[in-house]
Amino acid sequence: MRSVVQRVAEASVSVDGKVVGEVGQGVLILVCAMAGDSDAEAARLAAKIAKLRIFRDDGGRMNLSLRDVNGAALVVSQFTLAADLRGNRPGFSSAAEPAEGKRLYEAFSARLAGEGVPVAKGIFGADMAVRLLNDGPVTIWMDTETL
Repeated sequence: MRSVVQRVAEASVSVDGKVVGEVGQGVLILVCAMAGDSDAEAARLAAKIAKLRIFRDDGGRMNLSLRDVNGAALVVSQFTLAADLRGNRPGFSSAAEPAEGKRLYEAFSARLAGEGVPVAKGIFGADMAVRLLNDGPVTIWMDTETL
């Protein structure tokens, strides 16, 4: 699985002008299931993000995790993270098929909640508008192939 994790002061996602998910302090996670991914990748990615020390401690150092700061996660499906950029028009054939992608998106979200992180979500496959106030900015790209 691939993800982009952004530390946020707040974030929300809307569908058809209606907010369907929002968080205050925490992270916005754009996540993509890749072809061949399984529940093991969803679990590994969720555990890593829950423990990722990207929040400031009292000394101003990135030393605290999402759980340490009682932060929340807004999880948004993002198949374009699978982009193949060899040409000028991106290809997305390395993304999981939609049904499997949705299943793994839901599994990832559930595992993250199981790690003690409050989770809000977008709607898989919907045309979404995402708003965020990036904190830092701190933006981290993750791929379970390299974790």
